[in-house]
Amino acid sequence: MKNCIACGMPMKKESDFAMGDPQKDYCVYCARPDGSMQSFEEKKQGLINFTIKTQGLEKSVAEKAVANMMSKLPAWQEYFKK
Repeated sequence: MKNCIACGMPMKKESDFAMGDPQKDYCVYCARPDGSMQSFEEKKQGLINFTIKTQGLEKSVAEKAVANMMSKLPAWQEYFKK
């Protein structure tokens, strides 16, 4: 089992992978319609919106939570180098 490099989701079945391709390192939720991976800003905004919707957090709190989570994911390491 792989975890998505962009959001951390466990990818257990073929349909979890972008374009249903188990060779991809990112999931169906992190892929654009053409199969390419979303950009940092696209993923960040999507995760902020998802966090607000599912956890009821205020935007500033959701932004901090998402930044903390994304900083630990392989796809976004370059955005968090100090």
